[in-house]
Amino acid sequence: MTDRVADRATVPAAQAAERGWTFLSNHGHVLVALSRDPSARLRDIAEAVGITERATQAIVRDLEEGGYLTKVKVGRRNEYRLHPHRRLRHPAESDIPIKDLLGIFD
Repeated sequence: MTDRVADRATVPAAQAAERGWTFLSNHGHVLVALSRDPSARLRDIAEAVGITERATQAIVRDLEEGGYLTKVKVGRRNEYRLHPHRRLRHPAESDIPIKDLLGIFD
């Protein structure tokens, strides 16, 4: 591995995102964040993903409408229950359940 390639491997995620693209969409990042902490506040997820709270709300709504999660009120907070057997949306991966994707990040 060259020094240049080694340097790229250690670049922080925020700097890598500044280069213009990542392998996961913001929807994927939010899904992963909710799988790690189903009771996380949207504000915290937004900060972790690097997007606005409003964008996070829209993504959670998309995921809920798509059947990938259910929002449950627990006291004054929301908890998110993922539906891991739902399939990925792109036709090339539509036979893969989201649990397989999420398993990478456990």
